[in-house]
Amino acid sequence: MIVSALTETPEVDSKLIVIAIGGNSLIENPKHVTVNSQYEAARKTAAHIARLIKEGHRVVIAHGNGPQVGYILLRAENSLNILHPVPLDSCVADTQGAIGYQLQMALRNELRKAGVDGEVATVVTLVEVSEDDPSFSNPTKPIGSFMNREEALRRAEQQGWSVVEDAGRGWRRVVPSPLPVDIVEFGSIRTLSAAGVTVIAAGGGGIPVCRQPDGSYKGLEAVIDKDYAAALLAKKLGADLFVISTAVPEVCLDFGKPTQRPVSSMSLDEAARYIAEGQFAPGSMLPKVRALSDFVRTTGNTGIITDPQNLYDALYNGRGTRITP
Repeated sequence: MIVSALTETPEVDSKLIVIAIGGNSLIENPKHVTVNSQYEAARKTAAHIARLIKEGHRVVIAHGNGPQVGYILLRAENSLNILHPVPLDSCVADTQGAIGYQLQMALRNELRKAGVDGEVATVVTLVEVSEDDPSFSNPTKPIGSFMNREEALRRAEQQGWSVVEDAGRGWRRVVPSPLPVDIVEFGSIRTLSAAGVTVIAAGGGGIPVCRQPDGSYKGLEAVIDKDYAAALLAKKLGADLFVISTAVPEVCLDFGKPTQRPVSSMSLDEAARYIAEGQFAPGSMLPKVRALSDFVRTTGNTGIITDPQNLYDALYNGRGTRITP
C-alpha cells in the first residue's frame, strides 16, 4: 500500500526540517570511492531520511561536496595538456547535479520501499556572496590535491593560485570561502517544499555568485561552507528544526583527549563559551556549532548535530546534540 508523505502524520505533528549532509558521509571508505560506492552511502543516508518523511515531516536537504570537487580538480589537473581547466564554480555545479542525482534516486527508492508516494527534486542553486567579503583578500580554504613546494609555486605563478603549506602534509591551493548572503533560487525551493516535494538544494554550499550593478550574476572562484549556506536556507524557510548530519553521533568536549565526553544539549550561551574555549576544531565542528547557533538565535527553534544513523532517533529518542535558545 502506498501512502502520502503529507498525510501519514497529523499536521500538528509535522515539522519542516532542513538537513545538511556532509560530503564525506557519501564516502564510507576512502579506499572505495567509486560512483557505485558513493551511491550506496547515499542510499543508507536516504533510508534514514525516508523514515522522517514517512512520519509526515517535510524535508529539505543540503549536502557537502568537498571530496567530490577534489576528484574533479584532480581529473582536470591530470588532463591539462588535453582539456581546458574547470572553474571552481562549475565544479560546484557539477557536484550539485551528480550528488543531487544520487540522493534523489536513492530517496525515491527508499520512499517506495517504505510505502510512501513522495516527490523528490534537486535544485541547482546559486548562492550570492559579497565581492567585498574579507576572504577574497585572504583565501584560506584548502582544495584539490597535495603538491610539493616546487609544483605549488609553479602553479601560483602560471595560474595565479594562492598556495600554502598544509600541516606538514604538502602544499595545497587555497581559495576564498565567503559567507552566504542570499539564495538566488529560494522562491523555487520554498514553493516546491510547500507543495510537499522533498527538495535537495544549496549543494556544496551553493554555486558562489555575486550580483553585478545591472542585476546580473557572475560566478566566482570560491567555495561556501555548506553548514552556513544550509543555516541561511533554514532561516529563510522558517524551518522548525535544523539538523547537521556528520561523522559523529554527538558533539564531544575535549575531543581526542582522555577527558573526552559527549554533550547531549547546550544552550546558546554554553555554545558560545565552548567556542571561546577552543573546544571545536576550525573546518570541522566549529562551523557546525556556529551555523546551528545562528539558526537557533534567529528563529528560536532547535538545532541538532548527529550522524546519519541517528537522524530518526535524534527526533524521537533524544540522540545527538541539541542546541537550544
